[in-house]
Amino acid sequence: MDFPIETKRHSYAHLLAQAVKNIYSKEVKLAFWPDTDTWFYYDFDFWDIIIWEEDLKNIEKNLKQLIKQNQRFIRIDKNENWEKFSKDEAIKILKDIKEDYKIEHVNDLFDKYWSSIEISFYENKNQKDEQTFIDLCEWPHVDNSNKLDPNAVKLEKIAWAYWKWDSNNKMLTRIYWLAFDTKEELDSHLKMIEEAKKRDHRILWKKLKLFTLSEKVWAWLPLIQPAWMIVRKAIEDYLWELHKNHWYERVWTPHLAKEDLYITSGHAGHYLEDMFVVHGWTSKEKFHLKPMNCPHHMQIFWDNQFSYRDMPVRYFEPATVYRDEKTGQLSGLTRVRSITQDDWHLFCRVSQIKDEVKLITDIIKEFYTTMWLINDYWVSLSVRWEDKSKYLGSDEVWQQAEWALEEAAIANKLPYKKVEWEAAFYWPKLDFMFKDCIGREWQLATIQCDFNLPNRFELSFKNEEWVDEKPVVIHRAISGSLERFMWILIEHFAWAFPLWLSPRQVCIVPVAPNFYDDAYKLKDLLKKEGILVSVDDSSDSFSKKIRNWEIEKNNYLIVLWEEEVKNNSISLRDVRRKTQENLSFDDFIKKLKNEINLKSL
Repeated sequence: MDFPIETKRHSYAHLLAQAVKNIYSKEVKLAFWPDTDTWFYYDFDFWDIIIWEEDLKNIEKNLKQLIKQNQRFIRIDKNENWEKFSKDEAIKILKDIKEDYKIEHVNDLFDKYWSSIEISFYENKNQKDEQTFIDLCEWPHVDNSNKLDPNAVKLEKIAWAYWKWDSNNKMLTRIYWLAFDTKEELDSHLKMIEEAKKRDHRILWKKLKLFTLSEKVWAWLPLIQPAWMIVRKAIEDYLWELHKNHWYERVWTPHLAKEDLYITSGHAGHYLEDMFVVHGWTSKEKFHLKPMNCPHHMQIFWDNQFSYRDMPVRYFEPATVYRDEKTGQLSGLTRVRSITQDDWHLFCRVSQIKDEVKLITDIIKEFYTTMWLINDYWVSLSVRWEDKSKYLGSDEVWQQAEWALEEAAIANKLPYKKVEWEAAFYWPKLDFMFKDCIGREWQLATIQCDFNLPNRFELSFKNEEWVDEKPVVIHRAISGSLERFMWILIEHFAWAFPLWLSPRQVCIVPVAPNFYDDAYKLKDLLKKEGILVSVDDSSDSFSKKIRNWEIEKNNYLIVLWEEEVKNNSISLRDVRRKTQENLSFDDFIKKLKNEINLKSL
């Protein structure tokens, strides 16, 4: 029997913990070990021991030895009837094996999901039927470690993180590791990681001065530099271009609101700890910086009188929202505390959902085709799991919303699969998953179907019988967080942006100082045509100038010397395609404008 990779990774996790305890003593405490599609991390409390990345070789060696021992994974049950462990029974087991963090985790689980949580344990046994390791785990495992390939797992790096991401708690040691079905898959992923390092936006943004993180402003509220603002504005303009002929209307909402708004929307009961609180010195009132735009947009709809003839009503706002992300999760543009969303909300009738999803899907496909991210995408229909207590709204409303999205996905022939657990607490969604040019998968666009907020805000329009009818709200984002999307674009294009997105379209390189005046005259002519252009009149050698501007990924270099000045011609070097040609000024302008208008790569 072959096991799913998720099952294998959970089994590897137990063996990693076992290897660490074998080497560093039984007193090492185990914390969390969540997973993603490709890697795990496991947090450990080593007490007074410090381990470094060079120590990973020894841990990995021990891990592979354990795999080769053909260890069996056996679920520990309360009795033969598979009754659930109570909280006290689970904690007693964990006390016996001295796992303090697991005890705290069980307390947290019962506090949050007491009505439905199921606690289980797994033990490893060797060929002599001796118990070798026991851990808290609710997931299935392989039956025997011989189902795992010791050459398909690799310990990657060491990091440090606070317990439960809280800086008031102890700092733990985090071991990142990779696991796949085969060695070939692992090797392919390692090659991708090496390529990703070359494209890392955290290196490029410093080298190219794309944005600034200032402690005086506040860490993780990025200040966007001019070059990066050009890219951002081009993306915003293109998004509006795709929508303006589909009857979308632009709106604007303030950056803060009273808590009453979020009590009505339901966010106060589920999201308050992630929101910033603002106190007015004069008004003495308490406000929240908005973490999303949808409650504000509900108020705009509410303040109008619509009939069925007006539906759908479509709003667009590229707005910055604020979320108190945990410090340990903040990184570059990956996770920041100020997030700009291309936020679109449309209000429609149930009968219009299918057509609206088709329109949105068509726009998503066009946008990501232009961005060269459309290949090999799929769609996650993100729905609730069986514990309904964590979700806002009735079963009837959720079933209606999930059914509407699935019907729309089928009707629009989307390559979707249903994924439990992934729904937001307030509605189900279609999440579009795209791969970049080196094979990494990203969740980007989303379409969310919401029957809850219209009820909570008492929204309505007049139907054909002039009776109040509740609209459905479709929340959708094409690029999602602009900061995150722009980070993905940096690494996807390796900063070699297509001309229509590029902040550095043309650089003029005069070969000698006596051509500087001609270079600036040419610059002025190009600026009048809307071209982003600069002149390199530095004291560097000619060859170094060319090399510098190729590193900075200018799309085109104009080399200016005597023949070009005399003939009023352009000696043009295409940096990305490594080609060179001579053409007239008029032909050059036509070439650039055609490339920009077509948004070609």
